Amino acid sequence: LQKNDNEVNALKHVTVLGSTGTIGQQTLDVISRHTDQYKIFALAANSNVDALLKQCLEFKPEIAVLLDESAALILREQLNVHHSKTIVLAGIAGLEQVSQHPCVDIVMAAIVGAAGLKPAIAAARAGKRILLANKETLVMAGSLFMQAVKEGGATLLPIDSEHNAIFQVMPPEGAWIFPSKGVKKIILTASGGPFRKFSQQALESVTPEMALKHPNWVMGAKITIDSATLMNKGLEVIEAHWLFNAKPSQIEVVVHPQSIIHSMVEYIDGSVLAQLGNPDMRTPIAYGLGYPNRIESGVTSLNLLEIAKLEFEPPDTQRFPCLQLAFDALDLGGTAPTILNAVNEIAVPAFLNKQIQFMDIPALISKALDSIQVASVASLEQLIEADAEARRFALQCLMSTS
Repeated sequence: LQKNDNEVNALKHVTVLGSTGTIGQQTLDVISRHTDQYKIFALAANSNVDALLKQCLEFKPEIAVLLDESAALILREQLNVHHSKTIVLAGIAGLEQVSQHPCVDIVMAAIVGAAGLKPAIAAARAGKRILLANKETLVMAGSLFMQAVKEGGATLLPIDSEHNAIFQVMPPEGAWIFPSKGVKKIILTASGGPFRKFSQQALESVTPEMALKHPNWVMGAKITIDSATLMNKGLEVIEAHWLFNAKPSQIEVVVHPQSIIHSMVEYIDGSVLAQLGNPDMRTPIAYGLGYPNRIESGVTSLNLLEIAKLEFEPPDTQRFPCLQLAFDALDLGGTAPTILNAVNEIAVPAFLNKQIQFMDIPALISKALDSIQVASVASLEQLIEADAEARRFALQCLMSTS
């Protein structure tokens, strides 16, 4: 597959990893508004055959990938029924192929979990523009990934609303170098989730149904639970450390229930610059696609008179210990963030399946960080093994309590 000269001049070719998830769908929504500028080259998902089939028939990608190989076989058969020319690949190797393909200009890295790590690194080494929405890439392998970005000459644009906001208000010459241009502190805002005013006792009785009702954002199940525990913000602290070369002491978290200010940067002269907007992920997605220009996203204009009031309060790490656990893992360094992330990825589905209680999530993570030996990071293979070890530990703990 090769681009012809007209396509090279007219269109940017995009691979969307995690196309059936919330971020993937919103990416396709933004791209559908700018078909004169962008063309979908590849769509990739985990195992959702029906959703990916529908997307393939609408966007006609050159390649579709499903991580689940049996699901890929079904998709291939169904596309044949529709006489589609889309090629179907499977597994991590397929994800890596569409992330580093020479025809691709932009990779939206929005696969949830550790599965997104290898394709993101492949895109970095291939020098792509990476729109990074996968937290685990930086949480698990921040040093290795940032090194791959530098060595591959890739362009990295964070898509998390908070990091995207920070990037937008950082000095353009020093966006990735924290001490440059008088930057003093990063301030990450957090909605506080649906249980911001719950007592410790009330948190013990939280159900999955309650936790899945986020007050501001429309997100997938896993990230919604992470928002409710404040683990989502903890992971963002670790990401901010790698993205902006910030020490933990230079990263502050502030609860802002309205989710209108997406994050702020404080400068040494006393200035605090903030990025504001309605809570809609299409804004950072459009920024990433159009950078350094701006493109229309479909997001409703912000009406400050309607909002009238913006509130701020400190996070309570006693009631929501996941945030402090993330700071602790960052301080420990090495494989500690990998352990934190891996155990959380086991604990959240266990909570959703009602195997454990809401407050058992941070308890299991804390137990793992205390029990598993932390090592310095030497290779990607080592991190993958550390991830596997932490998952085995978490599963054993769950089995012993069931």
